[in-house]
Amino acid sequence: MKFFASVSKSRHSVLRWRIILLNTVVFAVLIAGVTWVQTSRVGLVDERLTGVEEEARVVAATLAEYATITEGRGINVQSASELLRDLLGPTRLRARLYDTDGMLIVDTRYLLSRNVVQTLELAPIDRWSRFERWATGLYDSIMGVRPNAHYEPYFEGGQDGKVYVEVQTALQGVTASTKRVDEHNKLVLSTAAPVQRFKAIYGVLYVSTEGGDIDDILRLERTKLIEVFLLATLLMITASLYLSWNIAEPMRHLAEAAERVRRGRSGRETIPDMSRRGDEIGDLAEAMSTMTKALYDRIDAIESFAADVAHEIKNPLTSLRSAVDMLVRSSDEESRKRLLNIVRADVKRVDRLITDISDASRLDAELSRETATPVDIAKLLETIVEIYKMMELPRGVQIALDIHLPHDAAVMGRDERLGQVIRNLIDNAVSFSPKDGTVTITAHTDPGTVVITVDDQGPGIPPDNLETIFNRFYTERPQEHDFGKNSGLGLSIARQITEGVGGRIWAENRTNGGARFIVELPLAVAWQH
Repeated sequence: MKFFASVSKSRHSVLRWRIILLNTVVFAVLIAGVTWVQTSRVGLVDERLTGVEEEARVVAATLAEYATITEGRGINVQSASELLRDLLGPTRLRARLYDTDGMLIVDTRYLLSRNVVQTLELAPIDRWSRFERWATGLYDSIMGVRPNAHYEPYFEGGQDGKVYVEVQTALQGVTASTKRVDEHNKLVLSTAAPVQRFKAIYGVLYVSTEGGDIDDILRLERTKLIEVFLLATLLMITASLYLSWNIAEPMRHLAEAAERVRRGRSGRETIPDMSRRGDEIGDLAEAMSTMTKALYDRIDAIESFAADVAHEIKNPLTSLRSAVDMLVRSSDEESRKRLLNIVRADVKRVDRLITDISDASRLDAELSRETATPVDIAKLLETIVEIYKMMELPRGVQIALDIHLPHDAAVMGRDERLGQVIRNLIDNAVSFSPKDGTVTITAHTDPGTVVITVDDQGPGIPPDNLETIFNRFYTERPQEHDFGKNSGLGLSIARQITEGVGGRIWAENRTNGGARFIVELPLAVAWQH
């Protein structure tokens, strides 16, 4: 349980970090949006101030051309007023015209109809209004229009224009601009341009924005900032919920199902079907489901194998016990010899069963540990047949080999295991062969495979048993064909080894009599692909 908990914790930690990473990306979008808005804010103010400067220069040049009095370097107030009304009327700018002494001559606040009525914000009188104003100012300072500490306060200069630094600079023939905030924390942009003709200065035109003019535009940008923030927050929440629902939650279900399978307290648990997902988690669920089914199949096979072992060992032990009991009571020497032969045969049969059972039980583990290598199948068959030809086979049975393979034909596996398959098939064919019969081994290639056949001249296989002969401990055979001297595991082991290397094996009857076993193995190139 501790091991599973540690695995589950580690797996969830990985998912958690992935979710955090994705959320970090989302917030990076938010930061990029904030940076863009702040850059836009600064650029907007500077662009607006540049426009005011251009407007001031154009109007100042127009006044110098049409409203100046050459003698005495004076300004025609009537002409200047009409020009300012016409030129600045369509704009939201305020203009003040000063003479060379800095005294106010014209103020468009008293010329334009839009400035006849002025609205001013009153100071809040109740606690909530004061708190709201304070909160608004704090919000403006943190995220809003501008940091107030960077700008000087704006004030009304009255009749004397020299109180403005930019007017003093303009009297020297240089256009100057300034950013200020009024008492209501609203931005005021101002520009002073000299009214100059042929290098002679006739006065100064002081142009400024009305309080709140630029603020409305900047607050619109601040609204965009809030929208970006809300959108990023929504994306973050959506992404987190999506990842939790689509990744973390299915993984949790798979982990819980795997834990239930491990405990095995509620029967045979199944892995949730997630094949419809069409992604890696669906593939993982399908692989786990297949693995679980294989595990259950293996458990069933072990249970069946244990039952078969008990049954097969019980038969010779029963015969052995009966023979021993009769041996004790028998006084006839001939009968005692016959009973002793039965005892020896049963002991050999038990020994053979235990040896074959031990080999069969280790086979799965050994096959999983072994590494497949290319095996020259022609050379393997020639070596096995040569060994059999040097042996004295029962009833004078002969072995024949007919190979039609390319010189480089190879299959993937282990030569000793593949040799065990061929030997089991040959031993089975020899046991069923008649006197002076022939067991023929042939080999040829089909597209991508090597096909090996083992033919005998025996009685053949009952059609209903063509598949059951590969079951463990299947030993049904006539008395004259060594009945009782086989464990019934040879063909089962042959199928197990063949399927372990990706091949298949089956049996059929020959048309002219006898049985045929066919082994189909993938060529090494096809197996690797």
